[in-house]
Parts: sequence; structure tokens; C-alpha cells
Amino acid sequence: MKIREVMKRVVVVEKDLSLREAGKIMAERGIGSLVLIKNDKIAGIATERDVVENISELGKKISEITRKTIITIDEDETLEKAGELMAKHKIKRLPVLKKGKLVGIITATDIIDKVDDLNEEFFFD
Repeated sequence: MKIREVMKRVVVVEKDLSLREAGKIMAERGIGSLVLIKNDKIAGIATERDVVENISELGKKISEITRKTIITIDEDETLEKAGELMAKHKIKRLPVLKKGKLVGIITATDIIDKVDDLNEEFFFD
């Protein structure tokens, strides 16, 4: 199964929000992350965990807590490949690209939801 069949709409922010603002957006939209965009490029990902870990400093900006090394995946890759990347890099979210442009996001939960569609070898290699 291809990433494009499973990916979700990604919520992006271009303004360097405070953690308080970022947390509020995540809570209101029921999402676990925001992707920070600067100059049409991914500048970082802020997750709910990042916000919780920095709860004592809610005035901090998301650019201060986002992961700078961003692992991405192409929309034509497989769910197996996404799972491998997540496991290798110990992450739960992958921004999805189409021709180098951000078009969505896939999470570990998205993969788990499609477990019946995955190749059995993926789990028992």
C-alpha cells in the first residue's frame, strides 16, 4: 500500500508560535503535531510530546523545541518503508512529499490502522 493512500492532511504553521499557541491548535484540531514551514521548506516538527516536555516554559517558541533533522518520505513509497524509517530513526511521524513539496503526514498510528494490509514479512523479517 502506498503512502498517498493513507496519509493525512498536515497542519502547517509559518509563524513561530509559542508553545502555548501550538498546544492550543493541536488540542482544538485533535492532532499530535504541527509542521513549521520557513521559506517554503520544512523547518521543524513540534509534537504534543515536545509541548508537554517543555510545559514549564510555555512562552518558548516552537522553533526552539522542534527537531531540526527532518526525515521525510515520498507519497509513492510503501507503508513498509515508512515503518522502517520510523523504527530506524525512532520517530512516530513522517512528513510526506510530492516532488519535494509537503503534501501530508503519516503517523505510526496510520500504519497500525492498516496492519492487515501489510506484508507479513514486514513484521517477521
